[in-house]
Parts: sequence; C-alpha cells; structure tokens
Amino acid sequence: MLNSIFIIFLFQLIGELTQKFLELNIPGPVIGLILLLTVLLLSKKYELKIIQNLKFNIIISAENFVKYIPLFFLPVGVGVVMHLSFLEDNLVKVLLIIVTGTLVTLALTALLMEKLLQKNIKND
Repeated sequence: MLNSIFIIFLFQLIGELTQKFLELNIPGPVIGLILLLTVLLLSKKYELKIIQNLKFNIIISAENFVKYIPLFFLPVGVGVVMHLSFLEDNLVKVLLIIVTGTLVTLALTALLMEKLLQKNIKND
C-alpha cells in the first residue's frame, strides 16, 4: 500500500511541477491525476505482473482514501462560516452557481451514461 501511495503522490508532484513550469490554470493535482489515468490506460497493452500489482494496490489505496473523504470537507465548512457575511451579500449569485453547476453535472453524467450504455449494448 505504501508503494501505491508513493506513486499517487509522485504523480501529484509531477502535476504540480508541470503546472508551475507551464504556468497553467489547471491545478497540479488534477494534472497529476490525468497523467496517472493516462499511464494506467496505456499500461493495458502490457500485461506485466508488476504493473497489474501496482494497479491493484492503487485501487486499494484509493478505496481507503474515499473512506475518509468527509474529513476533507471540514476546512471548506469552516471557510464558509468564516465568510458568512460575503455569502449573505452574494446569496443569489452563489445559489445560481450551485444550481447551474448541479444541473450541468447531472446533464453531462446522463449523456455519458447513455453513451456508455449504448456502447455496451453494441459490444454484447
């Protein structure tokens, strides 16, 4: 498990360095996760035992991280309480952004699911 956590953090570091070096507006951890996903998808071509073990360990580590994901929302909740006056002044804008973001996310998720189901039916 320690190896997989190291790999995840290594890709996060690579993402951070890429973001700083290329001066991108995308956060470094997002770039790192995209790179990790790319490497894992490209490694499907190679059936090496070490890569398969690493994939399995990364999945186990990710599942363990997901168990503790509510802890990552505590700082956000504290930040919201600290800036309550800002929220009161911009309540309509904030609610509009939240509703719009939720609807766009639902629509894109539904479209993606529909495409995946159609692809799955064609393959069967």
